[in-house]
Amino acid sequence: MANTNQGVPHPTPEAEEVYRRWVAFLDEEFTRHRAPERRAEVVRDQLYQLYLGRPHGGKLNLTLTSELPGNVVSLSLDPENVTIEAEHFADADREKLSERKPLLWFWQMFDRSPLGLNHWLGLRFRCMLGRHIFARMGAGVKIYHGVEVTYGYNLSIGDGVIIRQRALLADRGGITIGNNAVIGSYARIYSHAHLTATYDQVKLAPTSIGANARIASHAIVLGGQNVGDGQAVGAFPSDRE
Repeated sequence: MANTNQGVPHPTPEAEEVYRRWVAFLDEEFTRHRAPERRAEVVRDQLYQLYLGRPHGGKLNLTLTSELPGNVVSLSLDPENVTIEAEHFADADREKLSERKPLLWFWQMFDRSPLGLNHWLGLRFRCMLGRHIFARMGAGVKIYHGVEVTYGYNLSIGDGVIIRQRALLADRGGITIGNNAVIGSYARIYSHAHLTATYDQVKLAPTSIGANARIASHAIVLGGQNVGDGQAVGAFPSDRE
């Protein structure tokens, strides 16, 4: 049973120790290794354990039709065998994205695993990984389940920021979020726009969210918009009372 001694939901001491050791181990590995190939190996090995319950190793039998689904799963746990949407964008910085791609895949796959719903662990895991993905990750940040980013390297997050579940941070042109801002669940923040005449062409437009600003659930912030300090975007329950 979770420890709720001070009114705050908490894992048991034994579980907390294991969780902290795992996050610290990953933090150390991604600090030591910046090469995409080595990071991909670390992520692959971790996802094998999370999804298949066994270490990576052994040779796949690629000839049996009956084993094809299992082979597809096994191969797709390796970031080198998958493509992500950001790789298709012409404006991507290939070097920066290549370094972060294994971590972006880890982020997505963690949140799609049962562990992603472990609130205490998930908050700490995402902040650890964000320090290796984002341009800046402030102190005391809380990022909830299912948050999506595009590149990550164009995203700067200040201290005390809260980003609730399923928010999208499309940082192609750059997004800056000031201290103590709150991004509501399912909010959409863009930093680019598609041209009307030629939809395949994109105009990059940096977006900023000021300190203590609030972006309501399901609200949309368009590319190039600057939300000032303390401003609110979207409708909040108190606004309708």
